[in-house]
Amino acid sequence: MTGTSDCLAIGIDLGTTYSCVAVWQNNRIEVIPNEQGNRTTPSCVAFTGTQRLIGDAAKNQVARNPTNTVFDAKRLIGRRYSDANVLSDMKVWPFKIVEGNNGKPMIEVAYKGVMKQFSAEETSSMVLSKMKEIADTYLNDNVTSAVITVPAYFDDLQRQATKDAATVAGLDVLRLLNEPTAAAMAYGLDHMSKISGARNVVIFDLGGGTFDVSLVTINEGNFEVKGVGGDTHLGGEDFDNRMVDHFVVEFNRKEKKNISKIPKALARLRVACERAKRILSSTTFTPIEIECLYDGVDFSGKITRAKFEELNMSFFNKCMEIVQECLEDAKWEKKMVDEVVLVGGSTRIPKVQQMLQEFFEGKKLCKTINPDEAVAYGAAVFAAKISGQGNQMVQELTLSDVTPLSLGISGPGDVMRVMIPKNTPIPVMKERVGTTGVDYQTAIRVRVYQGERSKATDNIYLGEFNLQIPAAPRGDTKAKLCFKIDFNGLLEVSAEELITGQKETIKITNGKRSLSNEEIDKMLNDAKKFKVEDQNYRKKVEAYNDLEYYIYRTKETMIHDSVRKRLNPKDLSKMDDLVEGAMVWLEMYKLADIDVITEKKKKLECVFNVTIGQFM
Repeated sequence: MTGTSDCLAIGIDLGTTYSCVAVWQNNRIEVIPNEQGNRTTPSCVAFTGTQRLIGDAAKNQVARNPTNTVFDAKRLIGRRYSDANVLSDMKVWPFKIVEGNNGKPMIEVAYKGVMKQFSAEETSSMVLSKMKEIADTYLNDNVTSAVITVPAYFDDLQRQATKDAATVAGLDVLRLLNEPTAAAMAYGLDHMSKISGARNVVIFDLGGGTFDVSLVTINEGNFEVKGVGGDTHLGGEDFDNRMVDHFVVEFNRKEKKNISKIPKALARLRVACERAKRILSSTTFTPIEIECLYDGVDFSGKITRAKFEELNMSFFNKCMEIVQECLEDAKWEKKMVDEVVLVGGSTRIPKVQQMLQEFFEGKKLCKTINPDEAVAYGAAVFAAKISGQGNQMVQELTLSDVTPLSLGISGPGDVMRVMIPKNTPIPVMKERVGTTGVDYQTAIRVRVYQGERSKATDNIYLGEFNLQIPAAPRGDTKAKLCFKIDFNGLLEVSAEELITGQKETIKITNGKRSLSNEEIDKMLNDAKKFKVEDQNYRKKVEAYNDLEYYIYRTKETMIHDSVRKRLNPKDLSKMDDLVEGAMVWLEMYKLADIDVITEKKKKLECVFNVTIGQFM
């Protein structure tokens, strides 16, 4: 079955460090390259005195503009400013994080000479808008529908925040799909002809900022997730940070200069460490050379693969612990696993592969799918299925996912009363009838939490509401509590008093950490303004480049003897002065308005045509 462009949908892997977009086209999945020809795009946004940059352009200038270049926004999305992970990341990020309304972390940058604050949702929406733009250009269409992936261990607020970011980017989210589940679909489609009968697969997804592990049973196009585990704050960025800390100490000790609080020096060191990490995946040693790192002092260092592994062994061990817990939760034994699939750029690290292979007692790891593109590939497969774009094989695929964390309410004594246990297949609805515990109470307070701790307040608070009830002796009033999770993993909670029919419902979408409708509307308007500003700046740059090209072409024309000999001395001097003056003007008025630039070119053309045109 093939659809039309009216229902064209894309798959987007919104990564912590890099993002990727893919689409079903020509009866197959195509990963879409950006304007640089790269199949992945940095999840990076930069603000300067003249423009906003997204993707490769933003990442390429981070060393000279570190305090206004935002990366790792995914690590902030849906979190509180007081979150321990946020406070830890703030120590290594060069850009500033401040506390906004309701404890929301806000990113503060200077844009066009003015200090501005952006939420993680808004920054992520800019990356998503870039991915949409890449797809629009490639497909020559206005794509508005997408399947967007999220870490399996994202809680409800983080999922909703991602959905809000997509809305601001002008995308209708067909489905929020767990990243390892998407990778499983990519693996399954790629190995469909090789798989006979049921196959138990472990998806080991270690990316730039998050780690997920999923246990999936694949059987003739049916993908059934049996268990998930993970950490939304574990990945390649943490490995980079350990290296940066190591070299900061080394530089401070050698040179007796402290660069711990110097953003530009740290940004250049971070770039070098990221490059070294990648090199160490294929060699056992690499030097690190940075010219004029700080205060005119060069930095010369080296790192071995063994030292890199030592610095990050606690992270690697944690990955193995999470895999063990995931197997235990799903009641899987190691011998039940048929294949271990590597996903995410950080799985290229040899030590990670070695430890994982040893954990599974020598089982060969599957490296046949591209770890950087597998998630976007799987998202595009699911987008093709939902939109009706895919072929018969795609349409016949079925998916059963699970909820990553338990969901429940706060009971007497702050006990977590679980309504939906972790690893429950979704969509799902669970109901429970309870009675009042206090004489003549007039309301039941329902506080919703997500997590595995016995004490409710030790878990993730999602929201609350009060159900009004008629006053009656204890035990006389009955209420029905209902928890419902949709295909996106988003939660709706309702409570109904059974005698009067009084009912209250809360969708975990407008909690204090989530965006209100007014905030989304404001961001949508801001996004439109940014789009216009970006377009105008692009036109200005094109006009400037066009003028520069014209001036240099005129200068080249004036060099030729055939032209100079035919001009009288007065016109020759006039043209030479005009060209030199135009070149000086280019240097002085780089920020001129497009009308001024265009008018300057017209005047040059007029003089050129009158003076030299007759000889051309």
